[in-house]
Amino acid sequence: MINELLLKQVAILSAIAGGALGLLTIFPFVNIFSVSILVICLAAGVLVYMKRENLIGLFDMREGAILGAVVGFVSFVAAAVVYVPCDIILGLIPIPAFKAHFIMRFFFNSFGSFIVMLMLIFFVALLSALMNAFAGLATSYVYELLTGLKKETNESFDFEIK
Repeated sequence: MINELLLKQVAILSAIAGGALGLLTIFPFVNIFSVSILVICLAAGVLVYMKRENLIGLFDMREGAILGAVVGFVSFVAAAVVYVPCDIILGLIPIPAFKAHFIMRFFFNSFGSFIVMLMLIFFVALLSALMNAFAGLATSYVYELLTGLKKETNESFDFEIK
């Protein structure tokens, strides 16, 4: 069972990392890398950091996948919360170079467009949670392979095929 303090620590660290990557997404040539890291493999970085700083003990693959999903969802929502206002503010500056890149003000033309933007953020955050769940699972598997330490579980499952 995952304790609540660990989930809060993971959520706070992933929100900080997501906010930083959301701020980096404003820059044109860095944005593809920051969004790729955000959606695909941020959970691995957060879990390795937590392990290096002794904020987390042994964790099995199931816990790695759960923590990875939490990192993926929270970090993408935090990145969107940072990116969208910055993009709108830069889009209001009357410089043609800013108008060409910043398109978020399209979603604020009507209330329906705003709802569509919120739905897009939510569903891409779910996609990010799925991808980062796999990254967290892979991180815990590699950690078990490298250290040879495996978390003991008291649960046993018996399957019957009828």
